[in-house]
Amino acid sequence: MPKQTKLQSSIKSSLKAIPKFKSEAAERKFWEDAANDATEYFDASKMQVAKFTNLKPSTTSISLRLSDSLLDGIRRQANKLDVPYQSLMKVWLTEKLGEASKRT
Repeated sequence: MPKQTKLQSSIKSSLKAIPKFKSEAAERKFWEDAANDATEYFDASKMQVAKFTNLKPSTTSISLRLSDSLLDGIRRQANKLDVPYQSLMKVWLTEKLGEASKRT
């Protein structure tokens, strides 16, 4: 095992202990407080890049005005496919965007 340098030893000994929290809300409040600097609690030289492979992309709600007949048609098609109509609309929009991207 490699020897620690004086700087590494100094960093390790100067790190603050992470307090015990009564709840997740208390922990969140602690870390969101600007007075609490994470670099005072963690050795930055040992940090690694985190990969969140199961993280879902964020979504934004929009208001979209459709004619009654268009919405009825979309709902009927979604019903035939046994999927929520909003999900079907997202699939169709994604497919059309992909097609348009290939053409340009």
